[in-house]
Amino acid sequence: MASKEPKKTSAKHSLIDKANATVVGVTSAAVFVVIFSLVACHTLLNQFTYQNRIIKASKTTLRVLKDDINAVGELEDAYQAFVNQPQNALGGDPSGTAAQDGDNAKITLDALPSQYDFPALATSLQNILNGQGVQIQAISGTDNEVSQDTGAVNNPTPIAIPFQISVTGKYDAIQNVISAFDHSIRPIQIQTMTLTGDQNNLTLTLTAQTFYQPAKALNISTKVVK
Repeated sequence: MASKEPKKTSAKHSLIDKANATVVGVTSAAVFVVIFSLVACHTLLNQFTYQNRIIKASKTTLRVLKDDINAVGELEDAYQAFVNQPQNALGGDPSGTAAQDGDNAKITLDALPSQYDFPALATSLQNILNGQGVQIQAISGTDNEVSQDTGAVNNPTPIAIPFQISVTGKYDAIQNVISAFDHSIRPIQIQTMTLTGDQNNLTLTLTAQTFYQPAKALNISTKVVK
């Protein structure tokens, strides 16, 4: 009988060790499942929050886009109403070719062009002076087109284009020149004016400046949602 006791004890220890191993395994598995679940929940929560930010930003972008589309339609209607006038802002014929003719859009662009173009300015000045009964002696200035930044900018402001003219004619013709500059569709700012000669043969030397305004930049930006 004494020889059977160690076997029973050994069997009990084996069962206990097996049970302990099972408990450790189950506990480890449970811990792993809990930790995995916590990590997965944290990841899903972050992903859910990120997706909400994406959806919110998309809705905002869509709302702005719809507003812009509506604004484009309103702007187009306003532009067509501005251009398709039976008489332009200067009282001329929108489809004519005289000095005061042209549609309102053309007049606006001629009044304040978006590029520094001195040759075009000289031609415009010559056209103005040709109809005033004077003889053109000189139209001069500095062609700084190469040094001017004619690209679009965020906040465009008018930039001066200086020029000088010299003409001869009778007193009435010289008066016509000043009046023509005063009524020009391009803003002309007279800085100095010199008259020499007599009433029948006057020489007008004039220093003045007109302006151009660079086009406004259309900035399309992107935003990264984090």
